[in-house]
Amino acid sequence: MHDDVIHRLLESADGPPLIAYEARGEIPLRETDWHSHVRGQFFYVEEGLVINRTEHGSYLLPPHRAGWMPPGVMHTVSIAGPSHAWGVFIAPCAAAGLPDRPCVVGVNDLFRAIIKRAATWSIDAVTTEVNPERERLFAVLLDELRRAPVESLHLPMPLDRRLRRVAVAMYENPHDTRGIEDWANWAGMSSRTLTRLFRQETQCSVAQWRQQARLARGLERLAHGEPVSVVADALGYATPSAFVAMFRRAFGDSPGRYLARQASGA
Repeated sequence: MHDDVIHRLLESADGPPLIAYEARGEIPLRETDWHSHVRGQFFYVEEGLVINRTEHGSYLLPPHRAGWMPPGVMHTVSIAGPSHAWGVFIAPCAAAGLPDRPCVVGVNDLFRAIIKRAATWSIDAVTTEVNPERERLFAVLLDELRRAPVESLHLPMPLDRRLRRVAVAMYENPHDTRGIEDWANWAGMSSRTLTRLFRQETQCSVAQWRQQARLARGLERLAHGEPVSVVADALGYATPSAFVAMFRRAFGDSPGRYLARQASGA
C-alpha cells in the first residue's frame, strides 16, 4: 500500500469500516513526530519492535503482540528494524466497544489468519465493492479484538510536572541507581510526596515503574541483537543474572527463550 493511500485512509472516516494492510521492510530505528489519525489502528507485529508513546505513557510491541491506537489520540511511533507487521484501520463508527485508551493486547491464531487474509484484498475492491465474505470476516476480527487480553507492556507517565521530570530522567538513564531520597531532592520535593503522588498518578510505586522502564529499554536493545550481558550493564544491573531474573519475573522466561518463543509465534 502506497504512503499516500495510507495517509488518505487514516484521515477519512468514510468508506469501509475496516481496511487491512501489510508492512514489511528493513527500517532504521526512528521516531515519528507527534500526530493523530481520524481512524483507529490495530498494528500486529510479526518481526521487530515498535514503541508507541502517548500522553498516557509508552506502549511496547514486541513480536506477536498487537497495539491499539484509538481514533484521534496523539502519539509518536518508534520502529526498530527489520520489521514485518500487519495493521487494520478502523473507522470511528466501528470502534465502539474497543478500549478508549491505547493498549497492547495478545492475539490468537484466528486473529492472525483473518488479518493476513484481509491484507491480500485489493484496496480498490475493499473500498468500492460490497462483499458478504469480507463483511463476515471483518465482524469476526472485531469480535476477536474486543475480547483480546490486555497485556502489561504499558509504561504510564505521571502528569505532575515534577514527577514527569523524574520519570523521563529514569527512562532516559536506566543505569542511574539513585534512590528515592535523591530523586526527591533532585525534583524539589520530599520523598513522601514523591512516593505518594507517583503511585497516585501511575498506579505504580517508583520502584515498580523504574523496573518497567528498564524492561522497556531492555526489550528495545535485545531486539537490536545486543547480548544480555551488554544490556544488563547498560541498564545498571550488577550482573547479567540479576537482569535475567527481573526479565523472567516479568515474562515467565529468560530473554533468549522469550525472544525465540515470540519469533516462532508459540
